[in-house]
Amino acid sequence: MSTIIIILIAAILGFAILTYNRLIGQIEAIKNNHKQIDIQLDRRFKVFESLINVVKKYMDYEKTTLKDVVALRNQAQEAKKQGDEKARIEAENKISGIASNINLVFEQYPDLKANQNAIQLQEEIVSTENKLAFAKQSYNDSIEIYNANKQTFPTNLVVAAFSAKLDRDFPYWQLDEEQVKKQESYTVKL
Repeated sequence: MSTIIIILIAAILGFAILTYNRLIGQIEAIKNNHKQIDIQLDRRFKVFESLINVVKKYMDYEKTTLKDVVALRNQAQEAKKQGDEKARIEAENKISGIASNINLVFEQYPDLKANQNAIQLQEEIVSTENKLAFAKQSYNDSIEIYNANKQTFPTNLVVAAFSAKLDRDFPYWQLDEEQVKKQESYTVKL
């Protein structure tokens, strides 16, 4: 009888340890996916700066664009420092909106459309936005997996027992469907 109890306690303890470790791994995966978004956001800002330097001689629009991007980037960085993920997501999504309108500006300047550096940077913005959308989707997917696992029985019992470490709430990055469709159908127009 005592052997059965010991085996039962060992099985429960083993399950709790494995579940705890699995959930910690999922939390770390979410954090890593979030870092990938940060990498793409930084990359996007650098590409914007490069593009704006190329187009300076062609238009006044870039001054407003640069000011808007810098202001939004500063808002996003400040929100990140303050831990306000919602405000950060909002500011970064506004920058994505600016990126999707860059093509319209290029159409107004034939010399700019023919400039090889500008074409490369325009393609780089689209590529970066696609990578960013993929990173956001990966992040959101990892949150979905984590949330589904932590709510299942008997995993929810382990989460309740170690709620300070395991019961985390992560904000989703919203992916604008219209913007995703525009990016998927994008082609460079010469």
